[in-house]
Amino acid sequence: MAAPPLRSRNTPLPSHTLGIGDALAGSEPLALLARRMRESQDRLAAIIPLLPPAMRASVRAGPIDDEGWSLLASSSAVAAKLRQMLPALEAHLRICGWNGPALRVKLLSAA
Repeated sequence: MAAPPLRSRNTPLPSHTLGIGDALAGSEPLALLARRMRESQDRLAAIIPLLPPAMRASVRAGPIDDEGWSLLASSSAVAAKLRQMLPALEAHLRICGWNGPALRVKLLSAA
């Protein structure tokens, strides 16, 4: 059996299908998730200038929840350096207007 043809970006969705923006706007849990993802990326953008240039590609924005925000490190060496920098990173986030939650560092698992 042949696979269905791939739809191009210009092909309209069936009338009963919601676009991603409409789905996010119509669902409070999805809207909260989208806000948290955006805030996580915004926080990373705020601290990236503080990171050594060689480390920047090794750090990703992780999840944010009521207990903390995670920075994801690609190696244990990067994670160790981030942990050393936590006080400065948290102080910078406070200056930028983010007073909480706490910053965590997690190691990305090798998949």
